[in-house]
Amino acid sequence: MTLDAAATGRCLDAIRARRPLIHSITNLVVTNTTANALLALGASPAMVEGADEVEEFVVKSAALVVNLGTMSADRAAAMRLAVAAARRAGTPWVLDPVAVGVMRYRSQLARDLLQHAPGVIRGNASEIISLEGRADGMAHGVDSSAGSDAAVAAAQRLARATGAAVAVTGAVDYVTDGTRTVSIHNGDPMMARVTGLGCTATAIVGACMAVEADRFAATVHGLAITAIAGEIAAARSRGPGSLQLEIYDALYRLDAATLTDRVRLQA
Repeated sequence: MTLDAAATGRCLDAIRARRPLIHSITNLVVTNTTANALLALGASPAMVEGADEVEEFVVKSAALVVNLGTMSADRAAAMRLAVAAARRAGTPWVLDPVAVGVMRYRSQLARDLLQHAPGVIRGNASEIISLEGRADGMAHGVDSSAGSDAAVAAAQRLARATGAAVAVTGAVDYVTDGTRTVSIHNGDPMMARVTGLGCTATAIVGACMAVEADRFAATVHGLAITAIAGEIAAARSRGPGSLQLEIYDALYRLDAATLTDRVRLQA
């Protein structure tokens, strides 16, 4: 991928032109947030989670998002069926390993899901370090006790092991495919005060995967779009409550020129 800021704008334009259907099996805390963010961006969300329906629906979708935030046996079964169907159908999918490393059940589930070849894995530093498997005890709920830079080497190893693009999000976001690594220097600290904006970023990466075949590029675009929307929203908001609503408006109003002007990438 060439570090071409205009490419992020072209990705946004493609989402709005195609309105891709994004199948999300996401956590209960953020279902509404995720759906509204995708709608504001220009994609079409569908929260189909029943084990009797996911296999049929995933093949109709442009991308699949799997988020481990709220876990149950039924949800895990639906996730297993969905990712297997996505792999068979060639539907790109992204894994958000929420709180992996904190609890054994979800950690094993995440490793099982990796066998079905996610195109992208997005997590915070603790989640990526734990999923890669060389360090334990760094996770802290859905938050991270490590800065995003601390997980870059683990992300590179995980990318090489799985073939996925791996994103570590935090104050600075990092994306790697094991060979290429880019950092994204956008966003606002207030975004950490709103539940589920990492999950929102994962869903937006899913929308970018639906229109961009290069998973590394799609991940960079999705995280840049989310972070820039957060910057714009923070400048207009009075605190975390209004920030969430302002992010929807910022996503809706974003255009290619704004993205090209504001995106800050470093190789």
